[in-house]
Amino acid sequence: MSTTLTIRDIRADEFHALGQLMVDVYSRLEGFPTPQEQPRYYEMLAHIGDFTEKKDARVLVALDGEGGLLGGVVYFGDMSQYGSGGSATSVTDASGIRLLGVAPAARGKGVGRLLTEACIDIARQQRHARVVLHTTEAMRVAWGMYERLGFQRSLDLDFMQGALPVFGFSLALREA
Repeated sequence: MSTTLTIRDIRADEFHALGQLMVDVYSRLEGFPTPQEQPRYYEMLAHIGDFTEKKDARVLVALDGEGGLLGGVVYFGDMSQYGSGGSATSVTDASGIRLLGVAPAARGKGVGRLLTEACIDIARQQRHARVVLHTTEAMRVAWGMYERLGFQRSLDLDFMQGALPVFGFSLALREA
């Protein structure tokens, strides 16, 4: 893999490949619901390109120097489109990040961090007061990365997805 990474908006011809990468990544998470347990969730992952049709949403991809797909994330500039459980969709003056996934072979190379930083940069450009995201115990590696980037736990954003606890995080960009 080349050391050159590019973060950009997804192209329609990449929708399927990113969807398959997301299904693969999430289905491998120990302790995370399986495709059999939450088929609609995995259907959403498989069709991640559909998020580009939502108001103020963007799907970003990470590519290596040869154009190989390394991961992706969904950015929401309008929290009413965020689509999670809990109270996140009612948060104002904020951006949201969902569905971060990095190919197993690319883990530990800063791909997730670069995708997250790209979302933070977009939120700053839109002059939002904060960035909101959710994670689970199965995603502890990402959890630590978010904390290193300055995200803090936001208990008011926590919710249950079936039997799965989902934990809210928020990064203050400025005073609301």
